[in-house]
Amino acid sequence: MSSSASRDEAVLPGRAEWAGRGARRGVLAFAEAALATGAFAALCLAVLSVGPQIAEPDDGAYHHSIVAITMGDFVTLSRPQLDAVHARLGGRAGVPNQWVELPDGRYISEKNAGYPYLAAPFEELGIIRLAPLFYGALACLGLFIGARRWLGRFGGLAAVGLYCSSGAALAFAWRDYMPTFPEASLIAAGSGVLLWAVLATEATSRRRTWAGLAGFAAIEIATFVRYTNIVILGFAVVAVIVAWRLRAVRLPHRTLGLWLASVAVFGVGVAIFDDLVYGGPLTTGYGSGEIAFDLGAIVPNLQEMPAHLMEAMPMLVLGLLALAWIGARALAMRRASGPAGAAARRDLWIGLALALSWFAVWGLYSAYTWTTDPTSVTVQVVRFYVPAIGAISLLGAWLVTRIPGPAWLAGLTAAAVITAMFGLGVSSFYAMYAAFGMPLGG
Repeated sequence: MSSSASRDEAVLPGRAEWAGRGARRGVLAFAEAALATGAFAALCLAVLSVGPQIAEPDDGAYHHSIVAITMGDFVTLSRPQLDAVHARLGGRAGVPNQWVELPDGRYISEKNAGYPYLAAPFEELGIIRLAPLFYGALACLGLFIGARRWLGRFGGLAAVGLYCSSGAALAFAWRDYMPTFPEASLIAAGSGVLLWAVLATEATSRRRTWAGLAGFAAIEIATFVRYTNIVILGFAVVAVIVAWRLRAVRLPHRTLGLWLASVAVFGVGVAIFDDLVYGGPLTTGYGSGEIAFDLGAIVPNLQEMPAHLMEAMPMLVLGLLALAWIGARALAMRRASGPAGAAARRDLWIGLALALSWFAVWGLYSAYTWTTDPTSVTVQVVRFYVPAIGAISLLGAWLVTRIPGPAWLAGLTAAAVITAMFGLGVSSFYAMYAAFGMPLGG
């Protein structure tokens, strides 16, 4: 036997073993993607199995704006244009709820203008029920990409499953004309893609740059939908600046500059829009004092909101436990070197970034005076807190995937947790609207 043949025999088993491992990884990746798709399909099935209803005046205000766009009337409407929208909706002439008259005699919705532009194409095509679900699909894609890059095997499944199983996600994905679920989904999608762009050091700088721009664009659009989401956008900016300074991330200067330029252009664009439409760069459609934040509202909200939030998004417990575990692990391994120490520090920085995004919006609305009413029901008050469910899902996914053991056990654990959360979520979906006086019929 020749020496070359002997070398081939020595090499071939190694190649075969490598190929076998690659095949197993491919099967597990396919299974994870299939299960994540199944989780999103379960959300769609739960939402579409219930007939649409107008739940609150907010839905009607957005409905008028969306229909007006399909009729070619953008932003502000004359009285005849407004009457034409009313006629299209089968109503009597008049000013809709939460619409106001401007000094020039034209009319405008109090609501931010962003969502009607996102929903109008679906209304025009007669598939408005799919509008929230379309943005939910973007959220699942972004979360899957980001979580799998951060957490590895079954991280994407866990993040998508937790996101889709939330009672708040189900409740607001069901409301065709409300922006709550679409804006939360855009934030989740943007957060996941940004997470990938920061961590994917092996990718080309061009891919990372474009991915990051897409992530920021998603969060910027969500901010145009609801201006208070600017706190999430602000902490995303802080997070990428901190990441840029970390050697392990190796984020190019040009990439960071383009990302920040995107945010700057968005800010200038919104200021110009507000100035032209509402009469000032920091003005909205709401009258002075109608939307009020007060430090005195914090204590009443801390008394009222926890029960509502637990009913609507119980996975917040997983998120809080993950934060505690990440912090304790980083403290215990603060002087450790090697891969384990690096992983602990990486998880700490990512956990802090997600926590800041989460607590920024929840902290802001803890001072919101409208949610202190003890007679309010869950579905009325939790919508302001929904934009954080993407960050909560990513943190909860970290906890779910930390179960030690073989790959199949991690997958089984993720599937079991998601199934349990779906049970709670569907129950919450029905309970929230039953308490609201609207039993859900088919």
